[in-house]
Amino acid sequence: MTKTILRALAGETLPTPPIWMMRQAGRYLPEYKATRAQAGDFLSLCYNPELAAEVTLQPIRRYGFDAAILFADILLLPQALGADLWFVTGEGPRLSTITSESDFAALKPVHAIDDTLAPVYETIKILRRELPEETTLIGFAGAPWTVATYMIAGQGTPDQGPAHALMQGNRLLFEQLLGKITEGTIEYLSRQIEAGAEVVKIFDSWAGSLKGEDFVKYAQEPARIITEALKRRHPGIPVIAFPRQAGDGYIGFHAKTGADCVAVDDSVTPEWAAEHVQIDGCVQGNLASAHMVTGGDALVSETRRVVQAFSKGPHIFNLGHGITPDADPENVQLMIDTVRGA
Repeated sequence: MTKTILRALAGETLPTPPIWMMRQAGRYLPEYKATRAQAGDFLSLCYNPELAAEVTLQPIRRYGFDAAILFADILLLPQALGADLWFVTGEGPRLSTITSESDFAALKPVHAIDDTLAPVYETIKILRRELPEETTLIGFAGAPWTVATYMIAGQGTPDQGPAHALMQGNRLLFEQLLGKITEGTIEYLSRQIEAGAEVVKIFDSWAGSLKGEDFVKYAQEPARIITEALKRRHPGIPVIAFPRQAGDGYIGFHAKTGADCVAVDDSVTPEWAAEHVQIDGCVQGNLASAHMVTGGDALVSETRRVVQAFSKGPHIFNLGHGITPDADPENVQLMIDTVRGA
């Protein structure tokens, strides 16, 4: 095993942590904007294997990251399950909502998702041919809770209120929906692995809005079910879990889910995460993405701080959340140079 990210995921402490960046293929890069314009719109880009592979490769060519992450979107799965999906310029995604038993009954069976998602698998096949041999290919999906919040509300919400309301008002329907998304996620990620993904990541962007037993039942438990199913089907496949803003929920998340790596956001310090999370295995994170905008000495010092805090165990350097469209590409290079020269 020579790929540095796979070594870190296997528990090895490396002298220089491998590095990639959430949303590394995206709107902060001029070459991405050009390819997006060529595709016509965001969804057309996601479903065009050649162009989706191109934007996945762009940050690898520019920066030499240790991993590429498939260019797609977490809402492709609900679309494959039969939800209407469209994007409003400047406002983000919109979906038809699932708020009643009849809405749920109208969704497609899980085995039908490949009819829609076949182009995504083709993108992965292209990437395995085109990526440098030292670069790890990461596939991904949204976690069931996070995907459910969009399917219930029809859009992103600041507090995931509609999903919490359905959970409290019709828990049976809520759990049926979560179960279907969980089954679909297993199939989707399994097909990504079959197509050539070497690692998969489960993004639970809204995990932090689940508290207490709800966090255990609707963030932790689905991650365990998905991870166990994937490892049964694909022995040895590494899984990264990202229950964003989980706070104390990060503690023990490796052991409770079977994930090989837990990604942490920047609402916790790297020192805290090293003490409480890294003791159980590989940690990914957790530089604040704002530094990609502001740059300067603070970027360098905070990057070194993260590297130092996690230096005694397996670590994959990353941001605490995705890079933002207003980031300066030169700051990304400064971050990489700092990590590799720290």
